[in-house]
Amino acid sequence: MFKKIACIRIGGGSVTHDAAEEKPVAIFVNGRHLTTVILSPGGFEDFITGYLYTEEIIRSADEIESIRIEENRISVITKNIFKRVSVKKTILSGCGGAVSYIDTQKLPAIESGIVVAVPEIEAAAAALTGPLDSVVLASEGRVVARAEDLDRHNALDRVIGRGLLDRLDLSRTVAVCTGTVTSEMVRKCLMANIPLLASTGAPTALAVEVAEETELCIVGAAGTPEMAVYTHPERIEGMEG
Repeated sequence: MFKKIACIRIGGGSVTHDAAEEKPVAIFVNGRHLTTVILSPGGFEDFITGYLYTEEIIRSADEIESIRIEENRISVITKNIFKRVSVKKTILSGCGGAVSYIDTQKLPAIESGIVVAVPEIEAAAAALTGPLDSVVLASEGRVVARAEDLDRHNALDRVIGRGLLDRLDLSRTVAVCTGTVTSEMVRKCLMANIPLLASTGAPTALAVEVAEETELCIVGAAGTPEMAVYTHPERIEGMEG
C-alpha cells in the first residue's frame, strides 16, 4: 500500500518517504461499466462486496456469481445477469429539480436492539491503526474486520464486505472509524443495518440529523476523554434516551 519516494527536506538533505499508493479501478457489473473509484491496492473482494451492498445492487453476498480482479478493473457477474445497475448516492429531494434535503423516508431505519458498553467502543477505537483512513468492525468487544484506505468511505465498504462474506449478523456490530462522520457514511451503515457508528473525530450536522431520524447511534471522539454521544444514547449501556 506504500511506495518509497525521494524528497528533499527544507532544512537540507535527501530522504525517502513511504507514500500511500492510489489506484483508479473501473467497476463492471454484468459487463456494463458502473463507476470508477480510487482505491488503496488490495482487498478488492471485500470492497466490491460491501460497495455493491451499500449501493443496493445486491442484497447479500450470495447474489454474486463471480468476481474477476485485474490490474485496474473489477468485473462482477451477479446471479441475475440481466439486472441493470446504477450508483445510488445519498438520496436527495427537492422542488423543481433543486436539491434541498435528504429524504429520510426513503432510507431504512436501524432494526436492532443492541446496547453497547463504553469499553467496547474504546477497545475498537484502540484497534484503529496506520496512517490511512481506518475502520474497524467489532462485535461483542471483539474486532471482526479491519480495513485501511485512502478514503474512509471505501474502508467502511471494505469492513461491511468482509462482514457479509463471513456471514456476520451486522445488526450486532459497531463500526468505528477515523475522521469525520459524513451523511454518506451514515447511509452506508443504514443499508448494512449497523446500529452504532463511532469515530475518533466528529460527525457533520447533516449526519447527525439523518442518524437521529433513522435510529442510528453516533459517537464522536471515540477512545478519548471527550467521547460524546450525538444520537440515540439509549444504545449506550448506562445512558438513557
